[in-house]
Amino acid sequence: MAIGVIFQAQGTTQAQYDQVRQQVLPDNQPAPGMIAHAAGPSENGFCVIEVWESQEAAQAFFEAKLGQALHAAKINVQPTFFEVINSIRR
Repeated sequence: MAIGVIFQAQGTTQAQYDQVRQQVLPDNQPAPGMIAHAAGPSENGFCVIEVWESQEAAQAFFEAKLGQALHAAKINVQPTFFEVINSIRR
């Protein structure tokens, strides 16, 4: 079952986002199990939305790479997870 993840990182800058992205997704290549990744500035900081093939794939990525990278960039964020019941792609 696919899952979606939303990160609403208050006070986060694009420079912090870029630091993390370059560390965990070099050359903008998706991680194993990642279906989609989108990010941009929001009213209070930065927003990242991802779709993963499964909760297990997302959790493995978070534990192996993302958690350490967020800590190094001084980003403290709690993701919101949801079940993806439909996705539309070009």
